[in-house]
Amino acid sequence: MKCKSLAAVALAALSISCGKSQAGRNGADTGAEADVQPQPAAEVSFDADSAYAYVARQVEFGPRVPGSTAHRQCGEWLASELRRHGAEVTVQEATLTAFDGTQLPARNIIGSFNPQAAERILLLAHWDTRPWADNDPDRTNHSKPVPGADDGASGTGVLLEIARQLSLSDNKPGVDILFTDAEDYGTDGDDESWALGTRYFVQNRPEGVTYRGAILLDMVGGKNAQFRREYFSQQYAPQLVDAVWAAAGMAGEGALFSNELGGAITDDHVELIKGGIPAIDIITFDPANGFPPYWHTVNDDMSNISAKTLGSVGRVMMTYLNNI
Repeated sequence: MKCKSLAAVALAALSISCGKSQAGRNGADTGAEADVQPQPAAEVSFDADSAYAYVARQVEFGPRVPGSTAHRQCGEWLASELRRHGAEVTVQEATLTAFDGTQLPARNIIGSFNPQAAERILLLAHWDTRPWADNDPDRTNHSKPVPGADDGASGTGVLLEIARQLSLSDNKPGVDILFTDAEDYGTDGDDESWALGTRYFVQNRPEGVTYRGAILLDMVGGKNAQFRREYFSQQYAPQLVDAVWAAAGMAGEGALFSNELGGAITDDHVELIKGGIPAIDIITFDPANGFPPYWHTVNDDMSNISAKTLGSVGRVMMTYLNNI
């Protein structure tokens, strides 16, 4: 993912583009939005330790760079876990061309719950990892792949636990869980080089399905995480942002989900917005300091992952799903 300065996006708000770098890290507005005053929700089920174990299992495969053995094995495991939890699984396989001409064997993995429901909610996270730790302070690490514990595995781990919880429910909403591929194989200066798997999904979306909204989870496991209202989300899907942030209040997680406006993050959700699907990004980003210091480094490992944060995000998501 990449952050743009808000001064830049304000000039081109109608022509959204994607990418992932540090550009404009300090350009975000921090004006507070109107406070949401939700009523407390009934207790929801979400096992933070289970979500943590799902994150750890992905990291154990090694960096999930498209074309690698770890990528192939992890993709097979993700699909099997969704099936084990009762989802109807569809795998989109495609060879996608990276910015440098590399042919990426990509797999988008879709798990559908209550597939008969025509109007659905899309929950997504990217499961691939960046091939190069090009933000690492040690330049000798720039050619090494990123472990991707937070940047990739955290959102996927939360969604796997949500899938497990949905499998235990008799009253499932229409939910598609999408593990999207080839998000992180991009380069600075080429906004179209990012989020390749989500772009493919939008171009080959399931027929006859209407998505009332989409929620992207990206970097949702950090020990000191805080989630602000991401700029593109607030601009293009404000009602969905309000609903999720209200769910955070109901779940007792209002302190974690700040009403401040965060950065403009070009991430998978932007491709969905461009495709006409209202989409938001729940992501860690501090307008003053940018992404966490381990972002796109070899230190994006389990030492930075908090079961508490994963549990907080999971409870917010389950509260939202229980109230739609």
